Amino acid sequence: MVDAQTALAHLKQGNQRFISALQGDEWLMKRPRISSAEQGQQPFAIILGCSDSRVPAEMVFDQGLGDLFVIRVAGNIVQPSQIGSVEFAAAQFATRLVVVMGHTHCGAIKATVEELSRPSESQSPNLKVIVDKIAPAVKPLLQNACQCDKDTLLAKAVRANVHTSVEQLRHGSAILEQLIANEDLMIVGAEYDIETGKVIFFED
Repeated sequence: MVDAQTALAHLKQGNQRFISALQGDEWLMKRPRISSAEQGQQPFAIILGCSDSRVPAEMVFDQGLGDLFVIRVAGNIVQPSQIGSVEFAAAQFATRLVVVMGHTHCGAIKATVEELSRPSESQSPNLKVIVDKIAPAVKPLLQNACQCDKDTLLAKAVRANVHTSVEQLRHGSAILEQLIANEDLMIVGAEYDIETGKVIFFED
């Protein structure tokens, strides 16, 4: 079992290797360990991230097969299925760290801002579920939209949405709440910059 602080350090070190590889034009870092993966998995961190194809968690943190338990959904939102997946990994593998990772230039966030600004009757019910989940984090920012430009608004919305998802995980499950109370689980937020490859971890 890897404790949460050690897991967080592994992720930060892996992200630094990833950034160094990008700067050195190296596209393949760690080779998949097929033989060890066959023996089962023991992920040291759970990553709840966006489905965006530019944000593959294993590459971003330079980890191999079996190292991370990755949950991906547009806008890194928290629904019962995501909560259940986190509960499963925490219980099954004693994984002690959960990272909710948003990213810059997120399409789901942009779609939510646009929908709240100009509601569309043609939006599909399935997409509306995602927008409705992100909306509470974005609405307070729209009230002050005149004080910042669109890019700044979207950047703030990405971070606000991450914080919202973190709080929903921390307080949306009796199982996770008990693990946190016992100091057996830590849930943190983070943002991946698709331009630089850097992951910034939030303190709260």
